[in-house]
Amino acid sequence: MTANLEYYRVFYYVARCSSVTKAAAALSLSQPAVSQSIRQLEKALGSSLFVRSARGISLTAEGKILYEYVEKGYSAFLAGEKRLLQMQNLECGEITIGASDMTLRFFLLPYLERFHEKYPGVRFQITNGPTPATMGLLKEKKIDFGVVSGPLEKQEGVRLMPVRKIEDIFVAGRNFLEYTRQKQPLSVLEKVPLIMLDQDTSTRRYVQRFLEQRKVFVHPEFELATSDIIVQFALRNLGVGSVVRDFAKKELDSRELIELKLEEQLPQREFFVVTEEKGGSSLAAQELLRMLSETAEENEGGDRI
Repeated sequence: MTANLEYYRVFYYVARCSSVTKAAAALSLSQPAVSQSIRQLEKALGSSLFVRSARGISLTAEGKILYEYVEKGYSAFLAGEKRLLQMQNLECGEITIGASDMTLRFFLLPYLERFHEKYPGVRFQITNGPTPATMGLLKEKKIDFGVVSGPLEKQEGVRLMPVRKIEDIFVAGRNFLEYTRQKQPLSVLEKVPLIMLDQDTSTRRYVQRFLEQRKVFVHPEFELATSDIIVQFALRNLGVGSVVRDFAKKELDSRELIELKLEEQLPQREFFVVTEEKGGSSLAAQELLRMLSETAEENEGGDRI
């Protein structure tokens, strides 16, 4: 730029106030300092910007042209400052989150509801997908944070915060009552038609790995995209469904579905909030993470945000 930005700020106030005295008061500067800035700007631009007379000060033709542009720029600066202040006060902003159907439904939704009630001006952008997809988005810095299901190994540059325990079970309709009356060996799962999630989900990998470590190898009759559909298939006696207990709670309580009694139950696992260790989340996201961390404090172990 030809001149110092401070000169343009002084020029803006003198032009708007039509007075060096009033401009000096608005800028908390001395009148000589204001006059000196105007002279320096005129010298740098090679043009007279003001006409001085006994009645005061007014813009020259060149000064009027310059003021049109400076006024737009200064208004943009003020708008930027106002927007930033609104973001700091959480009057506006955006939070980008990666989460699965399960983590949204059984953990995150109540927090989103509370946050939205408190800060209605903040927008949410939620990318729905399985754990591997969410972890990829986090590494690519496309989300502020993710909520995923474990088990999850510690990864470099990623902070893990356990927030809720979940339990994997097998459920069936009344056509499979014989398998629900007494405890069954895990090998029974090789004999019944199984209904499981797709192989690209962390839940499917977890369950299958658990079984294979015990020399139980299953080949599902149905591989479905969501646990809700697995419950519907099980209700129609199409097989034994592998689901997280929360998905089938209503049907288990009403006895429409019955849980298989196995000699060895799958260990509980957890939901994790995952963030980048170096931070970089928006101010709004930081506030939501603070709310989520209150839940994490009730869990032992794991990293804290």
